[in-house]
Amino acid sequence: MLMHMLIEQTEADVFVIGLIGERGREVTEFVDMLRASHKKEKCVLVFATSDFPSVDRCNAAQLATTVAEYFRDQGKRVVLFIDSMTRYARALRDVALASGERPARRGYPASVFDNLPRLLERPGATSEGSITAFYTVLLESEEEADPMADEIRSILDGHLYLSRKLAGQGHYPAIDVLKSVSRVFGQVTTPTHAEQASAVRKLMTRLEELQLFIDLGEYRPGENIDNDRAMQMRDSLKAWLCQPVAQYSSFDDTLSGMNAFADQN
Repeated sequence: MLMHMLIEQTEADVFVIGLIGERGREVTEFVDMLRASHKKEKCVLVFATSDFPSVDRCNAAQLATTVAEYFRDQGKRVVLFIDSMTRYARALRDVALASGERPARRGYPASVFDNLPRLLERPGATSEGSITAFYTVLLESEEEADPMADEIRSILDGHLYLSRKLAGQGHYPAIDVLKSVSRVFGQVTTPTHAEQASAVRKLMTRLEELQLFIDLGEYRPGENIDNDRAMQMRDSLKAWLCQPVAQYSSFDDTLSGMNAFADQN
């Protein structure tokens, strides 16, 4: 759903989608969605479903990236999606183990971790065009450390953390803002924007800390003015963070909404 929202609401010349290790039914549904999209003429789809050999699944991710590079070299603004890097890594693992390599971290041979940056470092901007890439990563558990996710996270410029807890609450997109990070945020925002964003994150942090006291019935209005102010904004902030699939919110509208919460905080 989130990928569909990004395709529909993003301005780009070409969209390249690589579906790696997905079920055949999911690929069929995605193709049907693309056919109904007004962006269909800008889309290129590369896929290797879960029943494809491991080598084919590895090659599909490489091919999707190569297609994106081709259009970038033609001066295009390209958006690349790879879903998912976890299944790409598992395919690399299967190939490596079959060739006799010894397993290391969590059963992944060392060559898997060598190959990840070779793929992830290929997108980016050149003097001709640009590739903005989104890679999905499947976590084995939200509680335990995941070496594959940690490795991929260390290479990329940032990450959007999708929370099962938020999804279970009907909060979509299920993005946990406090666990999401952009390493280039300071390079692409104004000082005022960064200050307002920091104020909203502090507000969300306060609300998260208050939730425990609310659950225990220990929250008492009137004891802390900052807590009371945060509680007054809780419902409106949650509504602002939710967005239906078909709803479009421009950058200026989103920035204006964020500033409104920052000014009240």
